[in-house]
Amino acid sequence: MATDLYTHPDYYNLDDLLTEEHKMVREATRAWIKQNVSPIIEDYYERAAFPQHLVKGLGEIGAFGPYIPQEYGGPGLDQISYGLIMQELERCDSGLRSTSSVQSSLVMYPIWRYGSEEQKQKWLPRLASGDALGCFGLTEPDHGSNPAGMITNFKEDGDHVILNGAKMWISNAPLSDVAVVWAKDETGRIHGLLVEKGMEGFTAPEMKGKLSLRASITGELIFDNVRVPKSNILPGRSGLGAPLSCLDSARFGIAWGALGAAMDCYDQALRYSKERTQFGVPIGAFQLTQKKLAEMITEITKAQLLTYRLGQLRNEGKATSAQISMAKRNNVEIALKIAREARQILGGMGITSEFSIMRHMANLESVVTYEGTHDIHLLITGMDVTGIPSFKRDLPEM
Repeated sequence: MATDLYTHPDYYNLDDLLTEEHKMVREATRAWIKQNVSPIIEDYYERAAFPQHLVKGLGEIGAFGPYIPQEYGGPGLDQISYGLIMQELERCDSGLRSTSSVQSSLVMYPIWRYGSEEQKQKWLPRLASGDALGCFGLTEPDHGSNPAGMITNFKEDGDHVILNGAKMWISNAPLSDVAVVWAKDETGRIHGLLVEKGMEGFTAPEMKGKLSLRASITGELIFDNVRVPKSNILPGRSGLGAPLSCLDSARFGIAWGALGAAMDCYDQALRYSKERTQFGVPIGAFQLTQKKLAEMITEITKAQLLTYRLGQLRNEGKATSAQISMAKRNNVEIALKIAREARQILGGMGITSEFSIMRHMANLESVVTYEGTHDIHLLITGMDVTGIPSFKRDLPEM
């Protein structure tokens, strides 16, 4: 058993399976967060403000597109390194990880996989360095879990297309220089388009009133007869499978990130249980407190093994969408449960901003819903093991 549980819960000595590069990446990310983010994150969260000045720093530590090849400005790291970066970011705050995973998996990934060489050269180096910020437009006001029902569309107009529609719940949107937007052509086929800031008819208003992910920025994407050059259409792939493959990459990062939030909550609860005394002994001496802590570290250990194996499969190009769904759903679920149990161990102190537990808990209420809801991921597993889809129905017209 690892002894340094305060800094890195590792009950099954998983670090023995990591390479020196993996550990260096994790430690570099952790050190940057400790210096630049941890001292300010509570203030930004309480003010519902996005710490935009951190964007360049995220680029400098390789948090934007960690697996993007060096020829396009990325670090060229493997999938486990990507996961470890997401883990450390979300140990601090889910909103910070959201900013990074959207930039990496939902913006850079589709440009890298499906973009033209000109599109890659134009955008990837700027996105990797943090000189540009991007967002991903798939979810619509009336189409969340059913993206195939989207109504955002474009029509041919010479060397351009005319884009109309709207997207909702879009991380990074108000500050983005480019939006990867998924829309239907005149035949109903889905394509990805690079919609750039400043294009006439394109607006990205901020969405206010969030009680979760308050340190990240969220907005809408509105397209009112936006003229987009045909050269901005991603040529490498069309159809719903294209955006879903991006979601696979993002969900993989979320599985690691949620684990980071769980680790932080457990760490705080463990420390507190040893320091807080009642009835003349530390509360960690009581059986019910030990039960909570033992269950927390058990679930964290199981989640660590799940993510590590998934990272190996991703590196080998063998991970399935269903396997990624299982990890995302499981790890967010255990993170939420651990946050709630940790809050109970801290008693009244658990609801204060002196500790990050309530912030994690509120943030995870978004994470359990976005990038595929908790229930949809369960049904993906059900479909995978039975071969029978249960979440698609031909409903009568109302």
